[in-house]
Amino acid sequence: MIISRVVYGDVTVLNILIAILLFTGGLIVSKLLAFNLRRSFREKLNRERLELIVKVFSYTVILIATLLVLPQLGVEPSGLMVAGGIVGIALGFASQGIVGNLISGLFLIFERPIKIGDNVSIGQVQGFVEDIRVISTTIRTFDGLYVRIPNEKVFSENIINYVAHLVRRVDYVVSIRYADNAEKAIGIILRVLQTHPLVLVNPAPYAYVDELGDDGVNIIVRAWTPTMEWFGVKTEMLRKIKHALEEEGIEIPFPQRTLWFAEKLTHGREQGDSQQ
Repeated sequence: MIISRVVYGDVTVLNILIAILLFTGGLIVSKLLAFNLRRSFREKLNRERLELIVKVFSYTVILIATLLVLPQLGVEPSGLMVAGGIVGIALGFASQGIVGNLISGLFLIFERPIKIGDNVSIGQVQGFVEDIRVISTTIRTFDGLYVRIPNEKVFSENIINYVAHLVRRVDYVVSIRYADNAEKAIGIILRVLQTHPLVLVNPAPYAYVDELGDDGVNIIVRAWTPTMEWFGVKTEMLRKIKHALEEEGIEIPFPQRTLWFAEKLTHGREQGDSQQ
């Protein structure tokens, strides 16, 4: 039969047909996988990263199909794997950091703890995320510096994302003099906060006496505001709280010291002056 006819070596026509079917099946699976990945992640990832992920999975499927095809064509992949293994070990030691960054970058893309434009703190670096590449992440610091962080370090560091939630809390420590009424001061502060349109009603702002300090009574003030408006509200409210307290005669104290002289020492000095 034609199917059992030997083409070369031990390879028959049947082996060649099976090889063609396997490779064609691999190409079809690769195309279907690429289509589903693009449809599933097109709203979550930008085009550049999505295409990179699609290529990685597509080439992996084609590589597997190729390894299945080789024995049908009389080529044993074991010999190729031994030679490739030696080369791979050498390259592995040389590119260990790159591979680690690549894998970490893929995890970051899928997990998405940060996004482009987020205000974050990664280790000792704080700023805005400019770009998330497969190998590294770029941060623009608050003073305009661009910092490139390897993804392996990004993945292993504690990440603080300041804008991941819709709301964020504003915290103040307001100090007043001991001579001032703390309850009155708390009422004034709460009125200022409650009249601001960007201070949330739920959770409601609150204030309480936290400490009797060396120079005054410390009042803790807390309020919630939309994350994107946090910095503007924080600075505006602090200024308004100061003005409102001053208008009601409540002052913010400054460091001061009271000196007490012993009566005996003062009396001795007076006697010395009279003798002179």
